[in-house]
Amino acid sequence: MSEFTNPDIGLDSTTPTGGFNFENVHRNSLIESQLQKASTKNNITPLATKTGTTIVGLVYKNGIVLGADTRSTNDTTVADKNCEKIHYIAPNIYCCGAGTAADTEKTTELISSQMELLRMNTGDGQSRVVTACTMLKRMLFRYQGYVSAALVLGGCDVNGPHLYQIYPHGSTGKLPFTTMGSGSLAAMAVFEEGFKDDLEEEEAVELVKRAILAGIFNDLGSGSNCDTTVIRLDGTVVHGRNCIMPNEVKPLRDSVKRSDVLNMRKGTTAVLKSTFKPRKSGFGVTLADVTVTPMET
Repeated sequence: MSEFTNPDIGLDSTTPTGGFNFENVHRNSLIESQLQKASTKNNITPLATKTGTTIVGLVYKNGIVLGADTRSTNDTTVADKNCEKIHYIAPNIYCCGAGTAADTEKTTELISSQMELLRMNTGDGQSRVVTACTMLKRMLFRYQGYVSAALVLGGCDVNGPHLYQIYPHGSTGKLPFTTMGSGSLAAMAVFEEGFKDDLEEEEAVELVKRAILAGIFNDLGSGSNCDTTVIRLDGTVVHGRNCIMPNEVKPLRDSVKRSDVLNMRKGTTAVLKSTFKPRKSGFGVTLADVTVTPMET
């Protein structure tokens, strides 16, 4: 790989002594030129991984409502039809995740653990939403976007309800309502039309459901069911797991009557011969050959 990293081979360039670092410019241009010369059938320039999700959140009169779809995709394949995208951070804080499933899962688990340790070190008080936001943005900024986790963080503390959007590179914004993921444009259209200040809880939940359904029906990367989580100022949390199942196929499958001709009954294929050979002694492992050792406690 020296021809990709040494600027003196094939191109006259020097490494800058200060300011921005452009040491990969020569490597990238050389790789692109080689790909253009070779057959495009066998050499394809790497592209960014595309993920699909619709996650939303809004602030209402007495708390926060978060929402997410339940489809997990692997390229053009639906990997999981009923995954959970609303993650626990603290008893009063939850977080929706879009992007790479492993990154969103482990990032929220890590910050949740750190928040628990912080509560233990500060007298088991209520966690602050801005503290979780700061921890998340610092971690994501450290990895410069290579941890693919786009988050919608929401919760209620002593200072009221708070809603943050956090991008994979670490930039954040505090908003009254926000959407993220590939279905965010469809969901944002619903929010822009229906959001108003001081919504009642029932109105807020219905608006979130409508926004998620807009992503489910208008974005190929989003689908299946709708999950919601309501975080109230009094500390209570209500989870609406699969509160809407617009693509439920069980009633349709139950209504289909298969022809009895397709069922293969016992005896359809004749058994011509059946033999039984007992195992020879001395072969294999039995319970008598196993030594049980008590576990140290």
